[in-house]
Amino acid sequence: MQFLFRRSYRGALKLVVFDWAGTAVDYGCVAPAAVFVEGFRRRGVEISLEEARGPMGMEKRAHIEALAAQPAIAARWRAVHGRDVHSADVDALYADFVPLLLDVLAQHSALIPGTLTTMAALTERGIAAAGSTGYFQEAMRVVADAAAAQGYAPAFTISADQVPAGRPAPWMIYRAMEALGVYPPQAVVAVGDTVPDVQAGLNAGVWTVAFAQSGNEVGLTQAEFAALSPTEQARRLDRARNTLAAAGAHYVVDGIWALPPVLDDITRRLQHGEQP
Repeated sequence: MQFLFRRSYRGALKLVVFDWAGTAVDYGCVAPAAVFVEGFRRRGVEISLEEARGPMGMEKRAHIEALAAQPAIAARWRAVHGRDVHSADVDALYADFVPLLLDVLAQHSALIPGTLTTMAALTERGIAAAGSTGYFQEAMRVVADAAAAQGYAPAFTISADQVPAGRPAPWMIYRAMEALGVYPPQAVVAVGDTVPDVQAGLNAGVWTVAFAQSGNEVGLTQAEFAALSPTEQARRLDRARNTLAAAGAHYVVDGIWALPPVLDDITRRLQHGEQP
């Protein structure tokens, strides 16, 4: 015997869980991408920035494992080292990654334009803000301290090394909900700029919004993006939007400055009984 039970939440939005790099700080998600490239280079293996960005959003050791498993990178590793990547190699790459990232984070922790305006809009709507990240705790403290000095301080922040598994698992979102006493998942929005961000939101059963222009998929600083021709800007944005939409994001917009109207639309949809 089978049963189907379905209920429809028609309340208010209560919480937005923001990613950090590429979403609220570090326009273009520059810091981690460059560090992955440098880490592999120190082991004699060249990888491109585009390759480095592929698994972005994951916990960083898992990110390194995903890079090492890519056939093209694995082939280059074998050509240099005469064997496949071992777990000890991943450990060594991660050991290199940690200080390299800490060295550059402070240079890449500027708020993305529109962040403070959007936080004010959340406050006006009675919506709490939390942060989640693929960074480890020490790195997160650097970014959070820099952001707080600029006026951005979510009520709660969780790092990937504080949960059993990082994205695409939903645990960081659930920890934020638990810490802030928020439920059901339909009252929550997860925001990020990568495919794993989107997947984590979908796995958590929350509304999911992806940022195309400011994040990893375009992968350019604000100045670099502005220097492109309108045609090239459109080409890169179309590719980013299509990638994030194909991952299942409920909404894809250009950046945090465009979020408040999305929250209002989700509120409208909830009032009509729609669910994520």
